[in-house]
Amino acid sequence: MPPKKPKSAVSSAGSKGKGKGKTIQSPTPSEKPNHPEDIYPMVLTSATQELFDCSADEDVTGENPYKLLKKDYIIQDIKTRAAVSDFSPVKQTVLDYPEDEILLVYDRDFTYGQSFYLVLTPEAKDRILNPPEPETPEVFLNEVNNKTPEPKQWISLGSEQEIEEESVKETREKLRYKFSRIRRKFGVPVCFSDRNTADAKDGYLECASYQDSRFSIKQMQRDCGMQAVPRLWCSSAQTQWKFLRNIFTQYTPRELSQGEKENILQSESLKNFCKAVTPRVMQALQQEEIMNVFFDDWKALGTEAEGSDWSGKVSEGLMLYQAFTVQKYNKDKKISSINWHPTIYGVIAVALTEKKEERLNETLVVRPSFILFYSFSDPTNPQLLLECPDDILAFEFCPSDPNIIVGGCVNGQVVLWDISAHVTLLEGTQPSGKKVSVNTDTFDLDDNKENKTPVVRYCAVSALESSHKAPITDVRWLPQTFEVTRTGLPVENKYNISVQVVTCSPDCSLMFWDVRVPKLLSHSASDRKQNVNQTPQISPYSVPDTFKHLDRTWKPLFRVSLPKINTSGEYAPLKFSLEHYTCNGNTGMNTEEAHEHDDSSKVIPDYSQLRVPSAKTLTTLEDVNTKLYIGTEDGEIVYTDWKLEKDDSGRLHSAKPLHCFNIHHCMVNTVQRSPFFKDVILTGPSLSGNWNFAIWKESVTDGPIILSPNSEHMYTVGCWSLSRPAVFFIGKDDGSIEVWNLLEKTSEPAQVHAHVTNAKITCIIPWIGSAKQHFLAVTDDLGMVRVFEIPRTLYIPSRSEQLSMRKYFELEEERLVDFLKRDEAWAKQRKEAEELKKKTELNKPAKTLEENEGENKKVYNDYLTLEESILKGMGLLPATANTQDI
Repeated sequence: MPPKKPKSAVSSAGSKGKGKGKTIQSPTPSEKPNHPEDIYPMVLTSATQELFDCSADEDVTGENPYKLLKKDYIIQDIKTRAAVSDFSPVKQTVLDYPEDEILLVYDRDFTYGQSFYLVLTPEAKDRILNPPEPETPEVFLNEVNNKTPEPKQWISLGSEQEIEEESVKETREKLRYKFSRIRRKFGVPVCFSDRNTADAKDGYLECASYQDSRFSIKQMQRDCGMQAVPRLWCSSAQTQWKFLRNIFTQYTPRELSQGEKENILQSESLKNFCKAVTPRVMQALQQEEIMNVFFDDWKALGTEAEGSDWSGKVSEGLMLYQAFTVQKYNKDKKISSINWHPTIYGVIAVALTEKKEERLNETLVVRPSFILFYSFSDPTNPQLLLECPDDILAFEFCPSDPNIIVGGCVNGQVVLWDISAHVTLLEGTQPSGKKVSVNTDTFDLDDNKENKTPVVRYCAVSALESSHKAPITDVRWLPQTFEVTRTGLPVENKYNISVQVVTCSPDCSLMFWDVRVPKLLSHSASDRKQNVNQTPQISPYSVPDTFKHLDRTWKPLFRVSLPKINTSGEYAPLKFSLEHYTCNGNTGMNTEEAHEHDDSSKVIPDYSQLRVPSAKTLTTLEDVNTKLYIGTEDGEIVYTDWKLEKDDSGRLHSAKPLHCFNIHHCMVNTVQRSPFFKDVILTGPSLSGNWNFAIWKESVTDGPIILSPNSEHMYTVGCWSLSRPAVFFIGKDDGSIEVWNLLEKTSEPAQVHAHVTNAKITCIIPWIGSAKQHFLAVTDDLGMVRVFEIPRTLYIPSRSEQLSMRKYFELEEERLVDFLKRDEAWAKQRKEAEELKKKTELNKPAKTLEENEGENKKVYNDYLTLEESILKGMGLLPATANTQDI
């Protein structure tokens, strides 16, 4: 390559004239006599290196130190730069060089005293570029393997003295025995014959060992060295091992010398092996990153799942599918509530709250509260943030419009969000869809919005003075099939959409809220017609005005208190469960009106245009179940009615609960109805920990039909399976999950998945992604979300599983009734026995004083006799009088 002549030459000369880029002159061959005659060590300045593209450690390196320079370029550089050229000392050699290219070698180790050397002859160039082949590595390896190990020289570390002290030395004088024979028997022929040992006196003498009772040697200390203990193993062989010996073996690894290691590392065979293997290893790593090579395609086909029975004998465990965590938002926080998005695949929302100790410590620092939206497509970054006025303990998506979300705050306020402007953003995160760019500008004081997660501000918040006085622990939307009046009476829902919310709090109350525009705020008919076809407007701060009519003026429709049954005071609810009314809610309509409402229900409603109708125009629904189960912070399960009653003065008040059972030990965190049986409820686990859980049936008022045994670790949360009636999941405080199958085992879980998390499990919620993909979301006390894929055996029910579970619940109900009857009979028998015993004691004649003294004296004599026998057995009885006379 020709050098860059004009500019580089001028700059090089100029830099040298200014005193920059000075280099040490290379020594002449006479100064360095230790290098071969056919090379010339030299120093190349940075300018020369740039001209000839031979920059050190860039163009030439220690692994590739060779550079072929054109002879004409070198001559041109000598003519242009004259004495400044680094090749001027070898000018004549270059001119006499016979070939067109001269070899320049980068000497990184300064073997010949300089950083470069120029090869002066073609023979030397061929010798350097084509070195002779070294000895084959196979022969070298055979020599290494056949090399006889030589013992190392003994180095004394002072162990001779220990060996000398531990060695056994003879200290006693040896005994001498003399054996003799009668002389006349010398040389006499010997005749052997059989005889009995008892016939002759000296025929046989056995010297059997025995323990001498005259003295005993007590072993005070024993030295026993041991390096390894063999494992016990039962085996058999044809030979007998008669001679037992204690042996040991010490060995040291045979190591190669440093020179041998360097030779192996620099061998061509090792380099060729690495070059041949590296592409295959890289391809395997790429395939592992792209897909799971250990995925079982045969099981994924589902050919054997249909043949499995309800017992789940071939079931597998939960498999981790995805994990979500963001340290920026999860630090020092825990997850209090979690919900899957009802319509968008792979989107999950979690609410974060401060831990108790952190909330107590932080008095001045106010950290923002958010609800985070995660997606399967991007687990490291949240897709959306819902700004909250305070920490959220419970929230839920609206069944009619998933874009509407209601939440309950720690300060007792109810919050509403509208995320309809960000639906395309969440839908763009689906694996099958494309990323759609949307306007994500939200209320944010920072001007730099690049690469920021959109933040959605709440649309409305309830009035603080009308809200709960304690944290809201549970919030639920009423079904779209009915609504309630101010007295709690269920009536028809003309809109056929969910418009009312129920909340509960430890302030001993439940509150019902209506999200529609109240009558007092209704606009005139002309304004209403003008706004019917308009979409919700966006305020200057990107807050939809969907619930602008409720912001900071929202008040509850009515309040339900929970007075205690037998004592004064009230119950403090934490969780509740109400029955979903399955009627279509079109009572009183003709067929055409019903069809119109069905069609209108498919359209996403505009809540800003809805008005609260008059209760007089609505039809009362008599078949709606207004009773609900409530779990309290004291571990009670309360069954009550939310309808208000009138007292003698005509004032409305809450009725006392119908039943109350104190089954659990502390706060109840789970009250959930079965998705298959509307009258079966699972209760028990709490964040503070419960040792058991219970299953109730609404028609049974005597207690739970199933009560689990106490667990070694406390239960924290539970949920039913969405596809199998007999299966439910229980989370524990040690981070494990129990899978219960009531058709397989009723006294213990069918599966236990230990160490799912390293902290206490706070929430568990299942979700059906598709017919062949079911998930279970698990959150812990550290703010981590883990999504597990449920195996086929845990979500594919048997053909008659629902019928079997119905029969099982009926049998448990009969068992409970029978047990209560027997318990009542046993209590009656015990009471009768106690009364009979009292009567017999009263009818028994009183004893005289002499009879009592006689009985006491007899008891005392028996005691003396027993004492004497015990003392005789122990040899402690005092001597008698006869013995003393002797």
